[in-house]
Amino acid sequence: MPGPTIESSWLEPTWFIDSDSEPVEAFACGVVGESTEPTDMAVKLFHAVRDGFRYDPYNSDPRPEAYRASTVVASESNWCVPKSVLLTAAARNRGIPARLGFSDVRNHLTSEKLTEQMGTDLFIWHGYSELLLGGRWFKLSSAFNLELCERFGVKVLAFDGTDDALMHPFDQAGNRHMEYVNQRGSFDDLPLDLMKADFAALYPEWAADEHSATSAVEAGDTAFDPSAARPNDN
Repeated sequence: MPGPTIESSWLEPTWFIDSDSEPVEAFACGVVGESTEPTDMAVKLFHAVRDGFRYDPYNSDPRPEAYRASTVVASESNWCVPKSVLLTAAARNRGIPARLGFSDVRNHLTSEKLTEQMGTDLFIWHGYSELLLGGRWFKLSSAFNLELCERFGVKVLAFDGTDDALMHPFDQAGNRHMEYVNQRGSFDDLPLDLMKADFAALYPEWAADEHSATSAVEAGDTAFDPSAARPNDN
């Protein structure tokens, strides 16, 4: 069967996915080198974003400009949504059709403390990138860097161009981990206002504190218990 007709919106820069910016251009070119084959470039870009920016759900800036790819690329650590924006922008810069995808996930390893604080173990608007390669869309979650996965027993997400790279249903010990419960769809640019509104509606107490925007966004990205993200900060 023929693949989807490529829409210009999957290749063009947007305000958040500023794929034509100099920082994104430098990053993408530096990662792919002399490679011009789309799948090979996509594999290199995925792993560069996954491991080049340490996962940190606490590193959340509520300002819209913090979510621009050209800003994200200058960070040392970040979380799923900004990292997905960067991967999507880098792919577009190299001529690979790309967009953002979002799902709601249930974390079966969430601590009782966090569940009580949030009132749920459902985390909405988990972000990933969608890249069109060989007529097929691949869903790629670049959130967790390799070092973090090894440290906390979370299965590493890798991409070789043959299948999606989405959160695993079980951890390395065989415990139930992530469950995708709702697909929110695909977007040509980051729907930040919609995301923040949904966070505030689902997590009203969490979002009502003095860091409301930051806390609400962090809540949507906790792929494992964030209290474990910094085990020495007790």
